[in-house]
Amino acid sequence: MATLLYRLGRVAFRWRWFVTLLWVAVLGAVGFAAAKAPAAPDDGFTMPGIESQRAFDLLEQRFPGTAADGANARIVFVAPNGEKVTATENRAAIEKLVTEAADGSQVASAVDPFAAKAVSKDASTAYSTVTFKVKADDLTDAAKTHLERAIDTAKKAGLTVEVGGDALATQPAAGGSAEAIGIAIAAVVLLITFGSLAAAGLPLLTAILGVGISMSAVLALGSAFGLSETTGTLATMLGLACGIDYALFVVSRYREEREKGHAPREAAGLAAGTAGSAVVFAGLTVVIALAGLSVVGIPMLTKMGLAAAGAVLLSVLISLTLVPAVLGFWPNAVLSRRERKGKAKRGNGENGGSRWARLVVRRPIPVLLLGVVGLGAMALPALNLQLGMPGDEAKSTATTERRAYDDLAKGFGPGFNGPLTIVVDAKKADDAKSAVATISKEIAATDGVVSVSPAHFNSAGDTAVFSATPATSPTDEKTKELVQTIRGERPGIASDAGASFEVTGTTALNIDVAQKVQDALIPYLALVVGLAIVLLLLVFRSLLVPLKAALGFLLSVLAALGAVVAVFQQGHGASLLGVDQTGPIMSLMPIFLVGIVFGLAMDYEVFLVSRMREAYVHGDGPGQAIVSGFRHSARVVVAAALIMMAVFSGFIGAGASMIKMIGFGLAIAVLFDAFVVRMAIVPAVLSLLGNKAWYLPSWLDRLLPRMDVEGEALSRKVPAPVTDPPTARLTPVP
Repeated sequence: MATLLYRLGRVAFRWRWFVTLLWVAVLGAVGFAAAKAPAAPDDGFTMPGIESQRAFDLLEQRFPGTAADGANARIVFVAPNGEKVTATENRAAIEKLVTEAADGSQVASAVDPFAAKAVSKDASTAYSTVTFKVKADDLTDAAKTHLERAIDTAKKAGLTVEVGGDALATQPAAGGSAEAIGIAIAAVVLLITFGSLAAAGLPLLTAILGVGISMSAVLALGSAFGLSETTGTLATMLGLACGIDYALFVVSRYREEREKGHAPREAAGLAAGTAGSAVVFAGLTVVIALAGLSVVGIPMLTKMGLAAAGAVLLSVLISLTLVPAVLGFWPNAVLSRRERKGKAKRGNGENGGSRWARLVVRRPIPVLLLGVVGLGAMALPALNLQLGMPGDEAKSTATTERRAYDDLAKGFGPGFNGPLTIVVDAKKADDAKSAVATISKEIAATDGVVSVSPAHFNSAGDTAVFSATPATSPTDEKTKELVQTIRGERPGIASDAGASFEVTGTTALNIDVAQKVQDALIPYLALVVGLAIVLLLLVFRSLLVPLKAALGFLLSVLAALGAVVAVFQQGHGASLLGVDQTGPIMSLMPIFLVGIVFGLAMDYEVFLVSRMREAYVHGDGPGQAIVSGFRHSARVVVAAALIMMAVFSGFIGAGASMIKMIGFGLAIAVLFDAFVVRMAIVPAVLSLLGNKAWYLPSWLDRLLPRMDVEGEALSRKVPAPVTDPPTARLTPVP
C-alpha cells in the first residue's frame, strides 16, 4: 500500500499539469451534466415494511390519486377579543376569503368551514382547507400571491389568520451565513497550524473542488436515482469536512518530509505513501459506516449514505492525486516563513503534543478515569431518549405554520394536529358498510380517542377511510400507546366486523419509523463496528487496538447522543442554539450519529495511532511510541478536529430542525471523540497495556495481508535525505 501510494504521489507531482487539468475537466463535465439534467422527481418519504406504509399503499391502490394530491393550505381563523367566528361580520369575512381563494388559477377546492363543521365547540376558532391541483414546488407566484391577498383581506376585518400546510411554507436554508463562518474558522485554524497562506488555502481549495464535483454529480444523477437536495446536504457536510482533513494530513506530512531534507518530489511521494495510506484506511472506515446505512431499510437514508460515501471517496482520491500535483506547482509556498528562510528548527524536539503525551503516560489511571466518568455523565440523558419526527410544533413561533398549529391545538384539542387515519379493507366482507360501521364504533369507544369522522368509501365500495382524533398531541407518549392499543385490539375487532383495518397517518407513520430505526440500530452498529474492527486489524496488526477504538467510539457517541437529548429534548441551553420548541429527537438522528461519527472517530484513530505504530515498528518502546506519535500528529489532529467542528457547527444555523440537530450532534461528537477519547483515553489505555497493545498471535499475523500503513517498506527503498543547508532545499522544481 505505502509503496503504491508513494509512486502515485511522485507521478502526480511530476505530471502536475495533466493531473490538475484532468480534475478541472471532471468538474466541468459533471457540472455540464448537472446543468442539463432534468430535475429530480419528488419521490416522497417511503418506509417499506411498516404498517403505516402498507396502509398508505392500499390507499393509493384503492383510492387512485388520493395519495398524490397537490399542495394544501390550512387557513386557521381566530376571532378577536373573545368573539365568535360565527358572528355575522366574522363569518362574512371568512366566507369572502374562501370564495376568493377558490378563484385561484391552480386551486382545486376551498372548503367552507361552516358547511364542513370545521368550527371549534366554543366557536372561537375555525379552519378552511385550500387544496391545489399541483404540488407545492409547482405553484406559481401568482397563485401564492392570490391566496396571500385573500388572507390579508380577512386580517383587515379583525380576524387572526394563520396558515399551515405546505402551499405557503418557506423552505429553510441548509446552513446560510453560519456555514460560511464555519469555513472561515477552518481557514483560520489552517493558517495558525501551518503559518502559511498557501498551506492553509490548499486544503480548502481541493475540498471545495471535491464538494463541487460531488454536488454536481448528485444533481446530474438526481432524476435517474431520485436524489434530492436533502441527499446532497449530508454529502456536502462530510465532503467538505473530510476533504479538508485529508488534504491537511498530506500537506502536513509533506512539510515534515521537507524539514527532514527530502527533495520536493520525494517529499510528495513520501507524504502520499505514509499519510496517504492513513487517509485511504480512514476514508474506508467512513465509507463503511455511510454505506452501512442501507441496512436500515429506509430508501432516503440509503441514498443519503451512498451519496455521502461517494463524496468521501472523492475526497480520498483528490488528497492522493490533486494535492501532490498542486504541491508540484508551488513546492516551497506551503512551507512556513521560517522554513522558507532556512531558520526552522530541525530534529525531534518537544512540542505541546509530546508534553501532553508524557503527562498522560505518567498518570494514565487518573486521565482514564476522568475521561470515562466525564463522558459517562454526559451520556446519562440518553437514557430518556424519545424518538419522533419534528413537525410544525418544532418550528419557531415567528412562523405562521407554528402559530396555526398552536391555534388549532387550543381550539380543537392537542390531538387535532395528529389524527390517526384508519383504512378499512372490506373487500371480503358480506356487508362493507356494516363492517366499517362496526370498526368505527369500536375505535371510537377506545380510551384516548376523542372522536371519529364519517367514513369515506371508494368508488368500488370495498374500502373505506376515516380519521380518529386522539386526546393527546402527536408527540405525546400516550398517543403512541393509543396506536399500539388500537392495533392490539385489531384481531377481535376484525373478527366481529368481518373486515380488517390498518392505522396510518403522519402520527402513526412517525411512531412506526421510530420503532423501525430503534430495531435496526443494534444490527447496524454490529455491522459497521465489526467491519471496521477487521479493517483496523489489518492496519495496526493488533487485537487490542481495534477493540479499544470501537469501545472509545461507543463512549463518545453515547455522550454526544446524551448532549443532543439534553438540548433538543430537555431544553438545556436550547435557546442559545435557536431551538424554539423541545420535543422528541428526530427518529433518524441516532442512526446518523452512529454512522457518521463512527467513521470520523476512526479517522482520528488511524491518523493518531498509525504514527504511534510507525514509531513502535521503527524501534521505540511502548511509552516513547505514544510520545512520538503525539509529537508528529497531535497538532494536526487537533486542527482537523477544530475544522470538523467548525464545518458542522455551521449547520446549526440551518432553519430545518433536522439539519440543526445533525450539525450540533456531529460537532459535539467530534469534540468528545477527538479531545477526550483519542487525545486522552487512547494514550492512557495504550500506556497501561504497554507491549500488549501491539500483540498479534503469530498464526493470525501469517494469515493477514501486510498493508504497511506505517511505510516500513519505504524506509528501506527511499534514499536518505540530503544534508544541505535549508536554503539549498528551496530551489525551483524542474
